Parts: sequence; structure tokens; C-alpha cells
Amino acid sequence: FQIRYAGAADSSVQFIFYQPIIHRWRETDFFPCSASCGGGYQLTSAECFDLRSNRIVADQYCHYYPENIKPKPKLQECNLDPCPASDGYKQIMPYDLYHPLPRWESTPWTACSSSCGGGIQSRSVSCVEEDIQGHISPVEEWKCMYTPKMPVVQPCNIFDCPKWLAQEWSPCTVTCGQGLRYRVVLCIDHRGMHTGGCSPKAKPHIKEECIVPTPCYKPKEKLPVEAKLPWYKQAQELEEGAVVSEEPSFIPEAWSTCSVTCGLGSQVRLVKCQVLLSFSQSVADLPIDECEGPKPVSQRACYNGPCSGEATEYTPEESELLYGSLQEFDELYDWEYEGFTECSESCGGGVQEAVVTCLNKQTRETADETLCVTSRRPPQLLKACSLDPCPPR
Repeated sequence: FQIRYAGAADSSVQFIFYQPIIHRWRETDFFPCSASCGGGYQLTSAECFDLRSNRIVADQYCHYYPENIKPKPKLQECNLDPCPASDGYKQIMPYDLYHPLPRWESTPWTACSSSCGGGIQSRSVSCVEEDIQGHISPVEEWKCMYTPKMPVVQPCNIFDCPKWLAQEWSPCTVTCGQGLRYRVVLCIDHRGMHTGGCSPKAKPHIKEECIVPTPCYKPKEKLPVEAKLPWYKQAQELEEGAVVSEEPSFIPEAWSTCSVTCGLGSQVRLVKCQVLLSFSQSVADLPIDECEGPKPVSQRACYNGPCSGEATEYTPEESELLYGSLQEFDELYDWEYEGFTECSESCGGGVQEAVVTCLNKQTRETADETLCVTSRRPPQLLKACSLDPCPPR
């Protein structure tokens, strides 16, 4: 409609129109007879017909118009001739206009053959009939052919399988020479969510070596060859501090309190493998095998003095436990590096020597050197200091 409004201010224009009926019920022909002889029945049904396309459509289209009244099914007897003697007597089942038509029934879909990437699932479909008492029984498929048979196979889980997504590499962990770089690798599903299900064998590696072309000004000092591993680790902690660095390192947490208030007990602590991601200034936890070198112990003995009324002597087994002969416990008294001496020079390059003391590892107090095993005393440890050039005289 197109109008030109030229009336008074309080005028109104009203249009009334009717939507034409384009879907109507149509009665079908009689279905085939239910028996080949001896008397049977046959029915008609109703189908929804599209007047524009001359096609049969779903019944719901004919429910939109109240004027459309669905015709009731008609019933008539058929094939009334007697059956041959060999076929015996056929009973005609009573039937009325309100008897439901035969219909398709299906079982639930089976589980999908694949969890992702496209699979198939199936079901069985059969034609059933309901009698006047409501009992359902299977019948020949031709009785249901007035409606299309439901599909018995369909595709399922057609979305993509989860796959590994590698994020950007971090900067190299060194500013000169050879170092390492890291990246986060996540298993992502078709919605972009972090999930599981990716193949471990196909996981991209999370670290690799990198080389910064800038030449290093000074080579990294190495510890004496004779330094044993525990002292090497402790010396490394003294020089670098037990803090997270840009190379994977073991970071132990604080010891728990002793498991007993008196006598011999044990303490535990959590040891993590961590790395500092310099590009995001965040700390990331790594699998334990990503850290090199000896892992700090996570359990040790503790002694809170004799319990009241107990003798201070121990059996050989208790003595072994107390003094660290078992592998899972540390020695109660042991040598440790305790900082460094002052630098021998104020400029131009000097040396510092690590101070070695005998400590009670529970109280952290200095103990008499005779309590520590002499053969386990760590080697002399030196490091350079005051490397800045001296000012001109």
C-alpha cells in the first residue's frame, strides 16, 4: 500500500486484509488391504497439501488455520473372498473410526562411533500398530508407508577434534651467548576452550635452545671440579639466591613443622620446578624433569629433645635415622656455606672466599666442628668481586 496523508490531525486510516489459505487437508486414497483373502480392512488418512507447490508438507502447516478441519480416517472391508482350504480361517479384527493409524517407532540412537571429527550413529525403525486396548504390536511396513520412514543412520560429532596450540616463544633467557626460550602449549577444542584429549606424542616441545648474537663480555665462572653436587647446588643458591630465574630451577618451599613435639620426627616441604617468563614477568610451573641438577630433599629428620621420662639413649636403628644414614633424611649436623668473606680488593678485581661452618640443620645454629664429618667438608669456593676498574690516580 502507498498513501499520501492529507487529512486532519486526528484522522486515522485503517487497512484490513486476509492472508490466503495456502495449506489444506486432503484425504488420501485407501491403503492396501490388510489381508489377501478371508476379509480384511483398509483405511484412508489425511495429508497436508501446499496449494502453491502442489506438494505434501508436514501436518503442522495445516494447524495454522482454524477453518481447516482434518478429515477422519475411513474404514472399509476388503478381499472378502474365502481363503483356499490350505490357508484356514481368518478372523477379522474389529476396527472403528477412532482407531489410531499404524505408525513408525524407533529405538534410541546408538553412541556415536567417534568422539570428534565426524562419526555415525544408528537406530532401528519399525512399523507398529496399537489396538483398542492400547497394546502395541509390530506389523508389515507397508501399513506405515503413508508417511516417510524415519532415517536409521545419521552423522554425529562432526566438530573438529582438539588440537595443540603453541603460543609465542618467550625471549631468550640470556642477553648474550647460548640460552633457552620457552612457550606455552595448550590443548584447544573446537570452541577455543582449554581441554584434554590431544595426543601426547604430537605435543610441540615447550623449550628450545636459542643463541643471542651479542658476544658475552665475561665467561660464566665455573665451580671447582672437585666440588661435590650438594655443595655445588648450595653454592649456586648462595650466588643466585633461591629465587625463580629465567632458567628452570628447583624452588623449595618452607619446611613444615616437626611431626612430633618431642623426640625424633620428620619434616616435609614442597619442591617445585619453576621458571620466570621475562616477557610476561610471571612465574610458570614446569614438570620436574625440566629442571637439571640434583633436586633438593623434600623430607628430613627433626629432633625436639628427649620426651619427659625417656632416656636419651637410642637403639642403633634410631641412631641411624637421627644422624641421616637413611637416604631420605639429611644429616642433623652438616657443613654449609655461610656467605662470603669481604672482597680482597675494593676495585680492579679481587676474590671472595665462601665461609664454611658446621650447623645444626634443625636450629640453624653454629655447632662445634667435631660434630660434622670431616671427610664431607666442602671444598674451598672462590668468586670474583669488585670487577669495576679503579679510578685514575
